[in-house]
Amino acid sequence: MTNSSVVTLERHIVEEERTRPEATGAFSNILYSITLAAKIISREVNKAGIVDLLGGTGDTNVQDERVQKLDLYAEDVIYRAMDHTGALCCMVSEESEDILPIPEKFPKGKYVLIFDPLDGSSNIDVNVSIGTIFSVHEKITDGVDGTVEDCLQAGCKQVAAGYVLYGSSTMLVYTSGRGVYGFTLDPSIGEFLLSHPNLVMPDPPGRMYSINEAYYPRWSSGQQRLMQHLKGLDGEGMVSYSSRYIGSLVADFHRTLLKGGIFMYPADSKSPRGKLRLLYEAAPMAMICEEAGGRASDGRTRILDLIPEAIHERTPLYVGSSEIVGLAEAFLASST
Repeated sequence: MTNSSVVTLERHIVEEERTRPEATGAFSNILYSITLAAKIISREVNKAGIVDLLGGTGDTNVQDERVQKLDLYAEDVIYRAMDHTGALCCMVSEESEDILPIPEKFPKGKYVLIFDPLDGSSNIDVNVSIGTIFSVHEKITDGVDGTVEDCLQAGCKQVAAGYVLYGSSTMLVYTSGRGVYGFTLDPSIGEFLLSHPNLVMPDPPGRMYSINEAYYPRWSSGQQRLMQHLKGLDGEGMVSYSSRYIGSLVADFHRTLLKGGIFMYPADSKSPRGKLRLLYEAAPMAMICEEAGGRASDGRTRILDLIPEAIHERTPLYVGSSEIVGLAEAFLASST
């Protein structure tokens, strides 16, 4: 940190709340509770190999993906950290098919929390960085209980979005529409400290792309030509981009946010509607990216303008530096 003044996440939230006369404290309560859940999950991730939290449960989730033990643990931690706050009317998790109601014994609020409890958890066995992604919407229907309609809102309606990266250090990055802020967990005092104030994507952008190139044969002609262009193989004399791919959305996006470039998970012949989930993967990252001066698209349409029809709806994703995402859209428009 370059500033001698130590700014904890709690202090940051309090100072932000003071600038909003309409604030009731409910939204701040959500962030406090997410912070608590992140600390607990970080602790368990760091010792997963010695407390039998590695590997799968033997079950599959609504996505038809193998459920990891840490997935269920993280979902339970987040749900229990949030259910009693009085700030939420319901929740949505990647691991659960339907919306998660707030127990009757607890008060209900005006916000919806949508989250991926542990993105990239299949990588935990090999000690690769993983993360939690979250999105907050305001309730739009009448009544006390949250409904599916409250959850199916366009990304531009998000009140806040963020992620927690569990890597060599644990970082929480979030935006509430007034810039992007990054906090690093100091395990010696158990506090998230402001380490990256007012994050902005590099300009000029970094010359890096992130994509799983094993799927090249399944891609559209436009996507294939884009890759040839980024590699400098299309005869246009462009300096080639470097490839950086981890296979964990949070880790790959975090690098793209800090270094610039583009992260891509395109549609292909096997997944024509894309693979990533709109509500709790693409939309939160899109909000963060745009707040940092970047751009996010499904290849044709701004991610934040997409209106989901189902809570687990999938989408292609191109996110990163504005110039490069625009370039990708131009190539995709020429697909045959």
